[in-house]
Amino acid sequence: MTVLAVGASGFLGAEVCRRAAAAGERVVGTYRSGPVEVAGVEAQRLDVTDRAAVRALLARVRPTVVVGTPYRYGDWAVTADGAAHVAYAAAEVGARLVHISSDAVHGGRPEPYADDDPPSPIFPYGAAKAAAETAVRAIDPSAVLVRTSLIVGERSKQIQLCRDALAGRAVLFTDELRCPIDVTDLAAAVLELAGTDYAGLVNVAGPDAVSRAELGLLVARHEGLDPAGIKTATGVECGVVRPTDVRLDSSRAAGLLRMRLRGVRELLA
Repeated sequence: MTVLAVGASGFLGAEVCRRAAAAGERVVGTYRSGPVEVAGVEAQRLDVTDRAAVRALLARVRPTVVVGTPYRYGDWAVTADGAAHVAYAAAEVGARLVHISSDAVHGGRPEPYADDDPPSPIFPYGAAKAAAETAVRAIDPSAVLVRTSLIVGERSKQIQLCRDALAGRAVLFTDELRCPIDVTDLAAAVLELAGTDYAGLVNVAGPDAVSRAELGLLVARHEGLDPAGIKTATGVECGVVRPTDVRLDSSRAAGLLRMRLRGVRELLA
């Protein structure tokens, strides 16, 4: 089997490559600027906004599975158009596509979001991710679209943000609830889903809903840091327009997967 990870220089893409390579698969990973730092991966430079280049690469590689992880915050062409280009090229060569989406497609509400709840974005990044979902589902109805949440683990930007807030260099919001998931769990789930015939949307996130401020306190306890200096605020106070309470119900994924999705409280115990 040949696994193509589009966005292999990113946090999740690199872990997908690492796990697939460890399983003995041929792995091809794309990058745009940063290097692919995973042993045994065939690195290929790719600009996903270039539709012809995406088609040419997939025609050359002939992957069995394509995992689409590329995004750029504030860049519609990469996040939305790029996803469409990858979906079109994957369908063209008959590859199984796993598209990575986000809880950012939702606007926030008191009740958890089910897998098939329609997007309700309230900020540009969420709108781009929602547009990507629409394009992927239209182009390849057999694809699986994974909606996930904050990705944590070694070298996670989310964990580093917590460290920065504990040192007084950043602010963590008390009114943004998410369901963090470890990058190794998410990568394992993605590759397992690739081996199924599941089609459509599925939430893959951790079972624990915590605010960013609560996540900071968990990091402090886990790393033996002093929580006294943590800087917190609300998004409203800071003038940030982002969804607040976005909890994903991942019970469908829990029933589909052999592996277990761990909660952040267990991860940072």
